[in-house]
Amino acid sequence: MELKEMKGLENLQTLTAEYFNTLKPVQNEKDIYNAKIKVGSYYELGNIITNMIKSSILALDQNTANDSNYESINVVLLLETALQLFPMNELELLDKINELK
Repeated sequence: MELKEMKGLENLQTLTAEYFNTLKPVQNEKDIYNAKIKVGSYYELGNIITNMIKSSILALDQNTANDSNYESINVVLLLETALQLFPMNELELLDKINELK
């Protein structure tokens, strides 16, 4: 391997160590990762889960839209959770890699 290629590989390894942090590998599991979300309580976690399920049901079955159990979907909570899971650091890494060419 040429010196220039080795330097490029070292730069890439440094960048990935710095930017790849949304997914954390699970110990003793190949190709399995954890993604963290921040919640204030078990109640908030329950709200996130139930709102995701309710939104999915509404998307699949428009007849449930008039059901009172599905009127109070907290879309803001769902979007906040999605933002936490969005891999911004990894996207920034793609820009850094693109600059190396």
